[in-house]
Amino acid sequence: MIRDTWWVATLGRTLHWARLREREAGTAEVLDHQGAVHAYDSEDTARSMLLDAGYVEFDGLDEDDALEHGFSLDEIAPPRAPSDEELVGLMSVSLGRRA
Repeated sequence: MIRDTWWVATLGRTLHWARLREREAGTAEVLDHQGAVHAYDSEDTARSMLLDAGYVEFDGLDEDDALEHGFSLDEIAPPRAPSDEELVGLMSVSLGRRA
């Protein structure tokens, strides 16, 4: 079984997504917003690397956390596309101007 989790980081007014994919063998890979795939020996290592890079797990956010990062959970959802190539084009989102 393969399990995906989504992670977000904000840089200025841009939100970047990363997908952490846990593999059956216990290894993991991260697809970043630039289309690079990073392989890791374990899910824990991949999670640590994402945290070190300023990402937070999307499913772990509540509305207050999201607002601190500059977006509302009502406005943002993990991207979906039929292929990774198309997905990468959706993995950076402009959050617009602050009101």
